Amino acid sequence: MKRTKQNRSSNQRKNKVAKSAQNHERNQTAESDTEESSQLPRKKVRWEGNSESVAAVANTKNSILEDDANTSKVKFLKEGRVAGAYYDSVRCIIYVLEDTQEDVHFDLTNMLLEQCNADIVLTSSKADDPFISVLQKFAEASGGVFQIRPHKEFTPHRGRDRLLSLPFLSELTTEDTGQCLSSDSSSGAEPRNAYEFMQKRKQPAGDPTMKRWNAAIRLANYASVESSPLCISCLGALLDYLARERAAGELDDDAGVEGLHISGIEVLTIDQVMHINADALFSLQIFENESHASIHSDKTKEGLSLFGILDNTRTPLGRSLLRTWLVRPSLSIPVIAARHDAIDCFLHPENLAPASALQTHLKGIKNIPRILGLLRSGKAGVSDWQGLVKFTYHSAMLRDALAELHGGDRVEVVRKLVATLDIASFKDTGNAVNETIDWEESTNNNRICVRPYIDKELDQRKHVYAGLDAVLCKVAEQICQKIPVDYTASLNVVYFPQLGFLICVPMQEEWTTEEGIKVLDGWSFQANMDMHIGDLHPLIVDREIEIVQELLERILVFSEGMRQACDVCAELDCLLAFAEASRAYNYCRPQMSEDPVIDIDQGRHPLQEQVVDIFVPNDAQLVAGIGFSDSAEPQTEVDNLPMCSSIILCTGANACGKSVYLKQVALIQYMAQAQSAFMIDLNQVSLALRNCTANSLILLDEFGKGTIPTGSFASRYKHNYGAGLFCGVIKHLLNRGSQCPKVLAATHFHEVFQKDMLDPHKFPIMFFHMQVLFTSSKGNNLNPGDVSISEDLDLTDHERLEPTFVAAPGEKITYLYRVSPGLSLNSHAAQCATMFGLPSRIAQRAQYVSKLLGDHELGQLLEEKMTAEEQENIKAAGITTYKFLAMDLTNDFHEQDIKSRLVKALGRAPHE
Repeated sequence: MKRTKQNRSSNQRKNKVAKSAQNHERNQTAESDTEESSQLPRKKVRWEGNSESVAAVANTKNSILEDDANTSKVKFLKEGRVAGAYYDSVRCIIYVLEDTQEDVHFDLTNMLLEQCNADIVLTSSKADDPFISVLQKFAEASGGVFQIRPHKEFTPHRGRDRLLSLPFLSELTTEDTGQCLSSDSSSGAEPRNAYEFMQKRKQPAGDPTMKRWNAAIRLANYASVESSPLCISCLGALLDYLARERAAGELDDDAGVEGLHISGIEVLTIDQVMHINADALFSLQIFENESHASIHSDKTKEGLSLFGILDNTRTPLGRSLLRTWLVRPSLSIPVIAARHDAIDCFLHPENLAPASALQTHLKGIKNIPRILGLLRSGKAGVSDWQGLVKFTYHSAMLRDALAELHGGDRVEVVRKLVATLDIASFKDTGNAVNETIDWEESTNNNRICVRPYIDKELDQRKHVYAGLDAVLCKVAEQICQKIPVDYTASLNVVYFPQLGFLICVPMQEEWTTEEGIKVLDGWSFQANMDMHIGDLHPLIVDREIEIVQELLERILVFSEGMRQACDVCAELDCLLAFAEASRAYNYCRPQMSEDPVIDIDQGRHPLQEQVVDIFVPNDAQLVAGIGFSDSAEPQTEVDNLPMCSSIILCTGANACGKSVYLKQVALIQYMAQAQSAFMIDLNQVSLALRNCTANSLILLDEFGKGTIPTGSFASRYKHNYGAGLFCGVIKHLLNRGSQCPKVLAATHFHEVFQKDMLDPHKFPIMFFHMQVLFTSSKGNNLNPGDVSISEDLDLTDHERLEPTFVAAPGEKITYLYRVSPGLSLNSHAAQCATMFGLPSRIAQRAQYVSKLLGDHELGQLLEEKMTAEEQENIKAAGITTYKFLAMDLTNDFHEQDIKSRLVKALGRAPHE
């Protein structure tokens, strides 16, 4: 018994050989980088008067980015992210692009390359092939140099190590400590703070630990690169390249990265998209992932977020594009206006039915770029081919639905899609696929099968294969007649694909001995059957592969047109989703302006209104650039405050809706794609102050409250560091004058409204408060009243600053959530606590103690537990102290005269 030779597809062999050669070439790229780069015309980085620039760019697919080869720590990177670092040798500044989501067309990569206009471009040897092609094309078009560096140069651990070695980060001057480090700090005295402690450790050559400690702290002031592993990897590769080039030009210098002339790091701003970081996206709830209900699943779903309420998309590409639009909102007014025009068109009453039909047909369009990629690689399944056919059908139906749109010819996305849809070619493609592939047989066999009457040779082989059972039965009968009866009582003739035709006989007991199996003489007839019939199944499969390959070559001619059509369909899908959300939630079209102005009439929080029964809308008006005319504050009060200001400061009771109001304004700007950037929360204030412009919108929600120290002196003004930080930030922004950004702030630091801090009469700030209503058990209004700026207000009067009203049991607080002009100089913390169940006596005591602390009358708390005699002694001591302080000792030169006057102040008899 022997096996026939297997027939293998020549196409499969070619694909394997080509793929193997490609992998071998890719692996050799990094290893032979030194030899290849030596043969290329390279541009040198000249450190004196150099005008060339270098950029390191990296991207990632679904992969693991190694953090350290010596540890087990790894970082998982999301698909399709890009980051970069660019060195400007003229300004000696490194610009960074933090880890950002990229699309399949590498628009952000191209925009980054165009903006930095790098002469030398570096990337990792593990970068994606299409990504490398984009970089290579840019380098060729610009006449620059493109290098693929070993992947070990693009690791976060190495990048962070290089970054912390930069002198401008690691070397701390005495001015940066906020005080002069005099000789006292280097003496035997104990260090007073962390800087003095590190200064004591400083060695003559510089303590490396101190340098890295300084660099780690100061790095956060420049960019959020710590949370961007790709960005740090690019920084490391860029710094290594610069150090090598510097060493090559200065052979006697081995300073490495520490010898580089780099003065700062700045976030690279892309002109046409809004710069918004991950912290702002999280604070505004642009995206919100919720864990799976099962603790055994690591899957997530979209929770209550802006993306969640806007995501009415029907296609996977549309959903991906919507996410991209929300991650990188456009700043182009024409692009935004075109989107608004499309939404207006889809919301027209006559277009409700056509818009619904468009969404229905979009639902049938799958991820065609992905399907085409699977087709090219030979990995496409039955569902992928069906998705291609559905695309050709639904694209034709889309074309018909677009023709029914009223005023659709004036909508840019409609015109683009009509021009892109090559219905005739797509229809031919769908018909060719549908006429070639046998869907039922393909589903049953889990592979692509060809219909009958497509290929005569294939049909003949299938016919023989289908009648193979009958043939094998006849052959088995013939064989039985030739085999001796004592050899076997029964036998089978079977066919195994790729093994051939085999005769199977039952195992005899005597064959298990050392003599083994007894083979009949001349038993080789199965070879004749293989030769006449052949190994049918592989022959059928190979022929079907050849037919499908021919079909694929005809299809791929129209692949680019299909990709373009899918891209426009994704854009259409997003705009239809916006229109559906606008109709469902009663959104209106914003009026876009080139001026840095925000004017919102009856604005609503798009997320908060989903979780409450009644939402109270509010207005907001902000105009950038209204600050102090110069760096010095005005010495006289401003008589005529403008109707609008660059800064709105909101006060009010606890849980009255201040945070909702602030984020509401930001989300409305975000949904309108307006020209604003957002830096939110305490950790982002430093970054905001460095990078904000007149087009920026800054939210300061209770900024500074996390810096209030604990202890008995926490509420005293001179120890309230949070209030000082808050005032300092506001004044700094006002001092920018015409470059003052738009600022929305909420605070409970009511002491900052005193005349020596944020006097409402001196500062160009609009003050608002959130209204609340206190009512008695009988329904009477118990409001203590809010304070208007227009009143002649003495903010040092603590009766106004801290009203003595405390709610009694049965009384309640009602939040009106309405923004009104003026200040609310009380957080009503005691009232809120009482309403929510805290005993009234505790609330009254807390309010009393708070007032004493605010008035600096801490002594009254101590007197409460003193006896009458102790109180008299304290009173007498106080009188003596006042007498002593009133004494004029400047003209007394004799010790005896001073003693006599002190004895008199103490009220004692003189002693000898």
